[in-house]
Amino acid sequence: MNSNASIENNHPIDAVIAWVDGSDQRLAEKKKSYLKGKEDSKHPGAHPTRFASLDEIRYCVLSIFRFAPFVRNLFIITDNQDPNLYEDIKTYFPERLNSLRIVDHTEIFEGFEDHLPTFNSISIGNMIWRIKGISENFVYFNDDTFLIRKTEPEDWFKDNRPLLRGKWVAAPVLRILWNTAKKAVNKYLLNHADFQPRASFHMGQWHSASLLGFKFRYFANSHTPHTVELKTIEEFYGRNMQLLVKNITYRFRNYCQHTFISLSNHLQLLHGNRQIIKPELSYMQPYKRSVNYIDEKIKVCENDQRIKFVCVQSLEMCGKESQEKVFRWMDQILDIQPVSQ
Repeated sequence: MNSNASIENNHPIDAVIAWVDGSDQRLAEKKKSYLKGKEDSKHPGAHPTRFASLDEIRYCVLSIFRFAPFVRNLFIITDNQDPNLYEDIKTYFPERLNSLRIVDHTEIFEGFEDHLPTFNSISIGNMIWRIKGISENFVYFNDDTFLIRKTEPEDWFKDNRPLLRGKWVAAPVLRILWNTAKKAVNKYLLNHADFQPRASFHMGQWHSASLLGFKFRYFANSHTPHTVELKTIEEFYGRNMQLLVKNITYRFRNYCQHTFISLSNHLQLLHGNRQIIKPELSYMQPYKRSVNYIDEKIKVCENDQRIKFVCVQSLEMCGKESQEKVFRWMDQILDIQPVSQ
């Protein structure tokens, strides 16, 4: 792995990307054995869109090498899979070939193998801090998040502490009440004793905040790259191992789980970190949008120099034309050739 220092005072920054290829037949067979006869689309945490992969991982990785060259090492977490990025890196960033390492679930779940295999991105996220050799400060990416402009270490860490991208919002009281009512109706009226509400982006964050004692509000993070201080997480889970074990028992995403990044953010806030900044993000969800939706989003990104990150969700559900439009734009930004050439 690359041993170059990457930030002032020689504090390196690594990046981590969680990735899965849902088209892998071996993964599909493993997943099927834990669905207990249910179809993927009928299980709230097993819908095929959660496992779909286009070329997002390619653009995520190349954008980090292009716009954040100070990143020391880049780890891709998988379940015995390979995103096959060697040729791209060799072509465009040959000096970074030794910076990339594929990390199998067995590494981060070492000592917790009873919880493998897992098909749960929340559980996987809870274990990323256990990557061997990861830096004290690191950044966690979803594979549908890309850099589109030059990024400096100070965009992620200041005074060796994470910058927190998001804002305070009120506790989701109405959603809690609604989900409680749905569970009761399904259990007592519809005889669906095992019904669980869909695991949601914000409820996972609220669970993280509430287990740390926040009662009336929580810090809501956006779909940006997420900054983490390893020491804080290590110390917390070292004292509260039962919380970690409980959270990773679910093979598929579950409504009851807390999310790792939100836990990290709220621990930072409890420890006095007040470095809260705007997301500097453009969020795209092109599915079932107007014909000009993607063009308008791209125009905003090109005109607003403050935007450093783009998250493109549900692209696998869009038509080929929409997918190609997004990827052509990324090809242009990164100055690379399309996959087909």
